[in-house]
Amino acid sequence: MNQDSIAYLNGTFQPLSEAKISVLDRGFIFGDGVYEFVPVYHRRPFRLAQHLQRLDNCLKAIKLSNPKSAAEWEALFQEIIRRAPYEQQAVYLQITRGVAPRDHPFPQGATPTVFMMVNPLKLASSEQIENGVACVSADDFRWHRCDIKSISLLGNILLRQVSVEAGAMETVLFRNGFLSEASSSNVFAVKNGVILAPLRDHLILPGITYDAVLEFAPKIGIPVETRPVSRAEVLTADELWLTSSGKEVLAITTLDGKPIGDGKPGAAFKKMWAYYQTQK
Repeated sequence: MNQDSIAYLNGTFQPLSEAKISVLDRGFIFGDGVYEFVPVYHRRPFRLAQHLQRLDNCLKAIKLSNPKSAAEWEALFQEIIRRAPYEQQAVYLQITRGVAPRDHPFPQGATPTVFMMVNPLKLASSEQIENGVACVSADDFRWHRCDIKSISLLGNILLRQVSVEAGAMETVLFRNGFLSEASSSNVFAVKNGVILAPLRDHLILPGITYDAVLEFAPKIGIPVETRPVSRAEVLTADELWLTSSGKEVLAITTLDGKPIGDGKPGAAFKKMWAYYQTQK
């Protein structure tokens, strides 16, 4: 991360290295806040309206009033994108409940902290796209509101570390024998040419790329079933995909050291990846 990257904090643009918050900010003390990550291609934010709608949904879920209208957010995104030196950008936005004495109940009269930063957008390498990636699996022990894009990410961090220590790209998660998602990605299976999508409920993040895949699939002739996906179906799938704003669509070619399908990115993945590139 470039410490001299542009940042925005509570109304002021400044170098990231100069941005400071109080140690009593509830984001620091409690992880009391939500965030968004928006990829920017050629200085155009990708599906910004959908990101802002998810942000609003998450703020409502934690009972924090949205500090800006959609038009104000859009203007702020355009301005920080303009100020940053990169053509391809990763814009991170975080809103916390603000600064207050440490106490669990919501503070009265606190002003939300609004923080944004921009860094170069890092996407999958050509080798990863061509050959796919290795993943491992684990039981999903996180809380039951994974639909909230909370900054309280300790569970995700611990599960991501499982894959780091295994030399893998991601940790694919199962809850009660069914696929949920990965530590920082959504996951799809493909069987007999059909995309199997886990239910978009409170146990997974409603990914913007997840929604894009479901939107794009019928346009390129790939059927979709949205339903519970069992561990057995995942392990015997012809293809597995990771999706996220940073990864876009990426094929999993081995899981727990065993090949998925023939151990190479499949035809459905190649079709989806190619179409995705035309939409950026």
